[in-house]
Formats: sequence, structure tokens, C-alpha cells
Amino acid sequence: MAAEALARLGRLGPVFEQVGNLVILTGRTLRSAIRAPYPYGDELVEQIYFTLRLCWLPLLASTFALNLGAPGLQAAGPLQVFGSLDRLGGFFVLTAIRWIGPLVTAVVVAGVAGTAITADLGARKIREELDALQVLGVDPIKNLVVPRFLALMVVTALFDAFAILFGLAAGIVAELIYHQSLGGFFATLFSNAASTDVWGSVLMCTIFGAIIAVVCCYKGMTASGGAAGVGRAVNEAVVISLVGVSAFNYIFTAVLLATHPELQTVR
Repeated sequence: MAAEALARLGRLGPVFEQVGNLVILTGRTLRSAIRAPYPYGDELVEQIYFTLRLCWLPLLASTFALNLGAPGLQAAGPLQVFGSLDRLGGFFVLTAIRWIGPLVTAVVVAGVAGTAITADLGARKIREELDALQVLGVDPIKNLVVPRFLALMVVTALFDAFAILFGLAAGIVAELIYHQSLGGFFATLFSNAASTDVWGSVLMCTIFGAIIAVVCCYKGMTASGGAAGVGRAVNEAVVISLVGVSAFNYIFTAVLLATHPELQTVR
């Protein structure tokens, strides 16, 4: 039994190694972001613009469609049967603000911007550009990783705010489809929503962006094996990013509900 357990732990060695490397890269990125000099201003603006340009349309369309379909139309049907369609506003606090907004933001940013970051850095790694930068005395962490890290944190926080707005807009459309007045929707929405819901959602999405950036940069900077290796790195980056986002979502939600028990009260 002991031998089998050790053998299983041995097979998990590469997983622990990658987790350790990601933690080290995160520490180096935070240290490089804080310490002067700050030569990445132009790159930071370019990465923010690049991510906004690629992600805004699929993000808003996905958020609106997902909120209108599942928590909107499907939840409105049973609520109408019981004469409680005005409770749909309170239900959207759970879905649009706490769940669908942050989740869709993370998925879209990881699938669109994260893959582009991994492919870009992976191609530079294959062409040995990263080694050339180190030979020239240029720190790849400060000049390449930090601007992407900060850009994704800023963009995911911004996108989450818009995802919440479009999610609530989907709830309003669902109410109108069922020919209901919006008074009850907004009454239960504002009676159940709290400032903690909003800042918790935005903070969670900001850290989602940090997780995606670290994972995608790491996979890009460690890619090997030519073009096929870059493709594998892109696939692995998306999978690991979403696993990391899901794990952090569980931890963050548990801590937030434990420290703010009033969020579990339905009004």
C-alpha cells in the first residue's frame, strides 16, 4: 500500500513542479511590478487595448444570452406559476452578479486573450527571442509578463462591471417577455443586492485576470517543440487557467460567505 501511494505521488511530481513554478513566477511578477523602473507603460496600454478589442463583443453577447436563457426565461416560468415573478430580481443577484458575470468574464478572457498571450510568448520562446533579451540585459518578466499581468487584471475588473449590467439587462428583458412590470424586479433586486456583492464580484474577477495572466505567460515562456509545442502550450494554458479560476472561485466564495453571512439571507 505504501509503495502504491508513493508511486502515485511520483506520478504527480510534474503537477507539483508546475504549481511551484507558477507560484515563483507570481512572486517575481509582483516584485517586478512594484519595484522601479517601470519601462512597460506603452506595452501595458497596448495590451489593455488589445484585450478590450478582442473580448468585448463575445463577452457581452455571451453574458446577455446566458443570463436571458437559464436564470431569465427558465426561472421565470416556474416563478410565474407560483405568482412570484417579482422575485426574479433577487434571483439575478445570485446569478448575474455572483456567478455568471465573473465566470463568463474569466472564460472569455482566458479563451481569447489568454490564448493570444500564450501563442505570442511561445513563438518568441521558439525563436529564442526571450534568450536574446536576457543576453541584452532586458528582464522578460518586467517587460513582457508584468504588462500582461496588469492589463488582464484591469480588463477583467472592467469587463465584470459590464457583464453585471448586461446580465441585469437580460433579467429586465425576461420580465418584459412575460409582460410583467419592472417594479417588483427592481424592488427584490435592490433589497437582496449589497455593496459586498459588487465589490466581491469585481475583486474576484480581478484575481481571475491575474491567474489567467500568470498561467498563460508561464506556458508561453516554457513552450518547446516548435509550432506543435506552441499549440500544446495554448491548450494547456486554457485548461489550467480555468481549473485555477474554478478552484479560486470556490475558495473566495466560501470565505466571502463565511465573513459576510448576511449575503445568505433572502429578503
